[in-house]
Amino acid sequence: MGKAKRYWLLKTEPGEWSWSDQAENGGLTKWDGVKNKQAQKHLKSMTVGDLCFFYHSGAKSRCVVGVVEVTREWYTEDDGDGGGDGSVDVREVGEMRRFVDLKEMKGDEGLKGFVLFRQPRLSVVPVEEDVWIRVCELGGGFRGDGVDDEEDDES
Repeated sequence: MGKAKRYWLLKTEPGEWSWSDQAENGGLTKWDGVKNKQAQKHLKSMTVGDLCFFYHSGAKSRCVVGVVEVTREWYTEDDGDGGGDGSVDVREVGEMRRFVDLKEMKGDEGLKGFVLFRQPRLSVVPVEEDVWIRVCELGGGFRGDGVDDEEDDES
């Protein structure tokens, strides 16, 4: 038996790396620059096939905008000094049908206890399966989730 799929939330400031940047980059990117040790630990725990919410943070926008999938597990690249930041590779799966705002999530009874609320400064957090399902419900799912994809293709 294979490992169960796990879920995560990856935060990014839209001015640094946005959903548009992700899509323009062919949907594939290296997720790097994570300095916090706990967030790095979460990145190191990711396995190929895990799904991640793509979350815009910052003053103007705090919302889940899309979903990416882990395509390469944690790796490091030597920066010439024997060090180098670690990363995972992710690819775009699809944009949320409706962005899910932080205020909406905080007001939803089904999301009480979401680690995002308890550790708001972490850029990588695990997402429990029931929380994943609820956020997807709030956003009407995401393009590529197999639900109403024919309708999405027509629009």
